[in-house]
This record gives sequence, C-alpha cells and structure tokens, in this order.
Amino acid sequence: MIEKKYICIIGLGEFGSELARELSRQFEVLALDQDANLVNAISDEVQRAMTLDVRDFASLSSVVTQDFDEAVVSIGESLESSILATLHLKRIGVPVIRAKAKSQDHASILRSIGASDIIFPERETAQRVAAQMINPNLLDFIPLAEDYQVIDLASPNAFYGKSLRELNLRKDFGVFVIAIKELVPPRFVFMPDPDFVIKPSDILVAIGKEQDILRLREL
Repeated sequence: MIEKKYICIIGLGEFGSELARELSRQFEVLALDQDANLVNAISDEVQRAMTLDVRDFASLSSVVTQDFDEAVVSIGESLESSILATLHLKRIGVPVIRAKAKSQDHASILRSIGASDIIFPERETAQRVAAQMINPNLLDFIPLAEDYQVIDLASPNAFYGKSLRELNLRKDFGVFVIAIKELVPPRFVFMPDPDFVIKPSDILVAIGKEQDILRLREL
C-alpha cells in the first residue's frame, strides 16, 4: 500500500498541472497559483486548489505547513516567484522541495536557498526522446546515478527461444534483467528464473550503464 503523502504544487502551468493531476491519484495534493483561471481549471481534479500569491510568506504559511511531505515549485517564468516560494517553503520546514529551473544559474540559486532537487523538464524530455531515437528498442528508461538506467527493452530477435541463462546478459553486456513484462498473456514476472525463455512478445526490464544497454542494439 502506497503511503498517503501531502504534496504542495506551486505553479499550474502545463508541467505543474499535469504533475498535480497525476500525484492526486495517490496523494493529497494542494495546488497553488496566482492565476484564478488555472486554479479553476484543475480544482475538480485535485484534493485542494487555491489562488494565492506565493511571494507573500504570511499567505503561503497559512495553507502550507511543515506537515507537508514535499513541495514542487513549478514556476519557470518568474524568477522572483520561484526563488521566494522556495525560500518560504524552506523557512516553513517542508522537508523535500523540488524546484523547476530555467537555467544553471537559476538552479544554483534554488539549491543555495534549500531546494532538494532541481527539475529541468525540457532537458529531461529531450534526453528521453534522444535515447529512444538512438535505440528504437528502448521503450522507456529511468536515469539513475553514475550513468545507470532502468529500461524497458523490447526483446531483440536474437533473444527469441533462449533462456536468460543462455543469453548471459550480465556477463556479456553488464546488464541485469530484473523483470519480464509478458504481453501474451499479460503477466509481470519479477526477478525471473535464469531458465526463463524469451518470447517475441516479452519486454525486458533491465538495469545497466547506458553504454552497455546501447550495445544491445548491435544484436
């Protein structure tokens, strides 16, 4: 069971609104923006939505407390609002503050005043699209530290009819298969047995370094 968290989303542009909608499926979301139209547009899709000037500490602290688990500052247009919102959230005592940045300088300022994590939505999207264009078999990936990734990989033709033991991907490629998504019939196999035989409809969930994963293209 997923723990019930309390999340504050500040800034309801395209990124902030979509994030708020997705998170509200599992968590208690408070969505804030100065623009009443943006607040009204999302009010029926999140637990709470309010029109608020987050540059004012008294106003923000009246609705956001240290009891919130995380906050996301999704204000990319106004540096002043972005910086003040992050500063106020830190002062309030929100333990995890994620902030969207427009540039490296903006990111440096946000980190210096208390942002736990910096988000570059356009950059991260570009990296994802580039990875999928470089390797068409790469269906999805999650970047990790030190160039490691968790990926969904459509099985290359050379894998069909072979077991994971025979493929020996860990030794030959440095890639470790942590799960199999079977499409026919639909089934998720976590930590598959080494004797699991790959079918054309299987998707491998694997972890490894980017350069090792991309080497699979040669198959």
